[in-house]
Amino acid sequence: MRIPAKNRIFPVAIASAAATLGLASPGHARSDIAPYVEVQQILEFDLSGNDPFNDDVVTYTTVAAGVDGVVTSRRFEIGASYRYERRIGWDDSIVDDDVHSGVVRARANVTRGLSLEAGALAARTRTEIGGDGLGSLVGDNDNSTQVYSVFGGPTLSTRAGPLEFGAGYRIGYTHVEDNFAANTDPNQAPVDYVDHSTYHLATASVGMPPGETLPFGWIVSGGYEREDASQLDQRYEAYYGRVDVTVPVTPTLALVGGVGYEDIEISQRDVLVDATGNPVLDGNGRFQSDPNSPRLLAYDVDGFIYDAGILWRPNPRLELSARVGHRYDTTIYNGYLTYQASSSSTLQAAVYNEISSFGRGTTNTLAGLPTSFTVGRNGFGQFNGCVFGEGANAGGCFDTGFASLNSANFRSRGGSIVWAGGRGPWNYGVGAGYQNRRYLAPTTAANFSLDRVTDEAFSLQANLGRQLTPNSSLDGSLYATWFNSGIPGESDVFSTGGSATYSVGLYSGLSAQATAGLFANDIEGEETDWLGTLLFGVRYGF
Repeated sequence: MRIPAKNRIFPVAIASAAATLGLASPGHARSDIAPYVEVQQILEFDLSGNDPFNDDVVTYTTVAAGVDGVVTSRRFEIGASYRYERRIGWDDSIVDDDVHSGVVRARANVTRGLSLEAGALAARTRTEIGGDGLGSLVGDNDNSTQVYSVFGGPTLSTRAGPLEFGAGYRIGYTHVEDNFAANTDPNQAPVDYVDHSTYHLATASVGMPPGETLPFGWIVSGGYEREDASQLDQRYEAYYGRVDVTVPVTPTLALVGGVGYEDIEISQRDVLVDATGNPVLDGNGRFQSDPNSPRLLAYDVDGFIYDAGILWRPNPRLELSARVGHRYDTTIYNGYLTYQASSSSTLQAAVYNEISSFGRGTTNTLAGLPTSFTVGRNGFGQFNGCVFGEGANAGGCFDTGFASLNSANFRSRGGSIVWAGGRGPWNYGVGAGYQNRRYLAPTTAANFSLDRVTDEAFSLQANLGRQLTPNSSLDGSLYATWFNSGIPGESDVFSTGGSATYSVGLYSGLSAQATAGLFANDIEGEETDWLGTLLFGVRYGF
């Protein structure tokens, strides 16, 4: 789930390209860098006994190194939380594995009005759509794989008399590791998986705020998007141009509306199939392209778009926007709410409606994060999918986007909410989201098509921590995810769990921690799997 960048497609007031691309604002001078190394011993208990071939109790050791930090100045900001972990099994029940997780966000103010933005993500995601949820990501979870994403680009925001000009460009790259097993279940329709994609976004705008020379504000904006994905040579290409006006009604309320034109086309190569019409899979379970096939249209819409709504700003800490309009040949609804309750507590919520993909969704969520943040991790050090911001940006979550690795583009509709902050010895972060995906796919030589197949995903993440003494703390995390697939043969999956961690400082940078966790995974038609875990570890911070 993610909080879409304000005004990314539908500007609600005069907005520079910085706002269009959802970029962070510069902060005060600050430097806080905390590298560390860790050694942990983990015990995993199978409390359900559903698999007679697995041991009821397994144990393994992890060796980890990481860094958490933020550096800000007048011209430069960077926030980072990265962790590398090596898991070492004591017997054949756990396969040695490497896990990378973390987020980096940076901004450099090159000259007045010109800035550069960049970011990177490393995370784990579920591979098989109807398989086990990730849960705590402890042990040898063979239904997970590594995801990497990076983006960068310049943004220009300037004025010439009463006019405001903006322009921006972003390039993003997303890659999923090649460690899938080919699908051999005869009752399950074949599903293609993401490999890698490159995404470009360019925007430009010119306008004038209300009251400058006219009683209303106006903005003319345009944009171009293109994503090239390796799977089946998929291509997403979109152009738009529009005019928006803002008409103040009271000092805190304005009517907003806009009209424009948009052209979206999604195409791909045909699927290589065998004599029975089944896709020919490579060694990683992915479809292969028919090199002799022409390009096939998965989606092709062009025409006028329009919308209207309200913008309400009763004070500098609260902003609400809501719109209804016509796009994608149907009625659409969009809106967002931002409320900064205090300097350390922010609530953000959004309702969105867009055409998306795994690569574009991941890049845009990453680009919408602030440069000062806390990565949500459970007691076992694993990234739980949410990034909680500080100040005016509450952050965002990747977990509904990671619910499926299907490579097809889709119509994405849903909502999300993120609440983060702290007070005194307490700190907290909550993220929840719902997403409905309707896939867009052409008719191919294969005997199955994903076109108009619908998936649904819901996720909830919550972290709560308290500093007990200057030398000790207690932290807890909870999560719940539900995934309903419309693909024939796929199962609904519900996963939930939580953990609690007690940490205490021992001597000069050396600390110890103990964590207990309980996790459940319920696959439709199967017995619920219950997993209990215990962790004991030591950390040295430099």
